[in-house]
Amino acid sequence: MPRKLTHQRGTHPLVWLAAIICTIVSIAVIIAGIVVFAGYMVIHPRVPFIKVTQAHLENLQNDPTSLLETAITIVVRAENDNTKAHASFSDLSFTLSFQGMKIARLVANPFDVRKNDSVDFNYVVESSSIPLSSGQVDQVDSSLKRDRISFDLKGNVRARWRVGLVGSVKLWGHLNCRLNFHPSNGSYIYSPCRSRAK
Repeated sequence: MPRKLTHQRGTHPLVWLAAIICTIVSIAVIIAGIVVFAGYMVIHPRVPFIKVTQAHLENLQNDPTSLLETAITIVVRAENDNTKAHASFSDLSFTLSFQGMKIARLVANPFDVRKNDSVDFNYVVESSSIPLSSGQVDQVDSSLKRDRISFDLKGNVRARWRVGLVGSVKLWGHLNCRLNFHPSNGSYIYSPCRSRAK
């Protein structure tokens, strides 16, 4: 019985073209990944951050009419630990509050921090008379007796820096701290207070 001859068709040129393009793209992605990883390992970038370095309670008065007056000095430092990248900060905005009542808003215009450097901002916050509820008056009295009073500092800052071949990196930093003081002498009870990336 004679055998039937079958004709095998070759692969279409468009299929070959698509395969070649996919191969080239894959190789380019791998090379780009290696370059980015190598750049990261060489530069080892660190996220710039904001922290409170010092503070002092200048004034704290609670008069018989349940009004609180206070003045606080806060030193905020913008720090860039990168030795090979400048950093830019913008949208810095923090709120200082006492027992949930806003006392002041701390802001700064956009600014730059050089490589491996820092910039300090001295904020002097003087509040007008803050009306207190009876419960808050009791809390202030208790704080004065314990010689420890607390204020909350919360807010955000935007950091941007260039990481070699990786390009420009932007991150938001969030600050959420409790600032504690000794009312007797106004000294700051130090505790870590720095922004965290989010």
